[in-house]
This record gives sequence, C-alpha cells and structure tokens, in this order.
Amino acid sequence: MVFLGLGSNEGNRQENIFRAVDQLEKCDRIHIDRLSSLYETEPFGFKEQGYFLNAVVTIETDLPPIELLHTCQQIEKNLGRKRHLHWGPRTIDVDILLFDDVEIATEELVLPHPYFAQRRFVLLPLSEIEHGLVFGGKTAKQLLDLCEDTGTVCLYGPLVEKE
Repeated sequence: MVFLGLGSNEGNRQENIFRAVDQLEKCDRIHIDRLSSLYETEPFGFKEQGYFLNAVVTIETDLPPIELLHTCQQIEKNLGRKRHLHWGPRTIDVDILLFDDVEIATEELVLPHPYFAQRRFVLLPLSEIEHGLVFGGKTAKQLLDLCEDTGTVCLYGPLVEKE
C-alpha cells in the first residue's frame, strides 16, 4: 500500500487538493483506494504563512517509487507549484509518505518520508484511514499519541465522496 500526503495553503486550497486527487485518478497506473478527510493545519517550519489544508490518500500502483515521485511532481507543476522557500507556501504538495515496505535514501527520494511520523497533520489523517498501520513497531494511532508536534490540526470536512 502506498500513502500520499496532500497539502495546500495558496489560492483555493480545497480546489487545489480536489484537482490533485482528480489528476491522480486520471493516471492509468494509479488507483486511489481510500481518502482521508481534509484537515486545516497550522504551518510547520516557516510559520509566517496561511494555514494549510491537508489529507492522506492510499493508492495502488505498479509504478516504481521514482516514477511515482516524478508523477507527483508533474501534478504539482500542472497545478502551479513553485518551489521558492523550504516549508513555504504552496498551491499543492503531493508527498510519498510510505511505499509498501520500500526503504530508499537517495538525493531525489527518501522513503519512508523522513518526517511523516513527527507531524500531526500527517498522522491524524493517516490514522483516520489506516489506524492499524504498523510502522517501526507502532500503529498509526500510537505514533499520533507519541507525536511531539503540537501544531493545530482541525477537521475541515470530507475530501471527496468516493464512488
């Protein structure tokens, strides 16, 4: 199972995430399995920016991790993502959080995502859709309970209704 994190804090945040999900669904080699709710979240890192909307989706794919990364980056580019400031404002962010049991550490891609277990805005939607996921001997819920990130994460509403 592959887990993707989605986030937006520029423009119409909800529409940006809907459009990213739509583009993922249109990829022949990607099937969206589950969608979390949307969560409004305090910015992480660089605080002088607007609040984000975040969500997590699970997908099935036969793409290798690096090709999935390139697909995610193309979706970001299609939706107007510009990379100006690390942890800065963005129209859309599509991050690979976990890719089955794959572990990779290259300049281009690190899996599992190096910070996913340290961020409430990832762990809360992740535990919503996959509370039994075990990573490092702990469930998503246990990781959330242990998370030291105190940033505000509030339920915003449904991402989209899955048919």
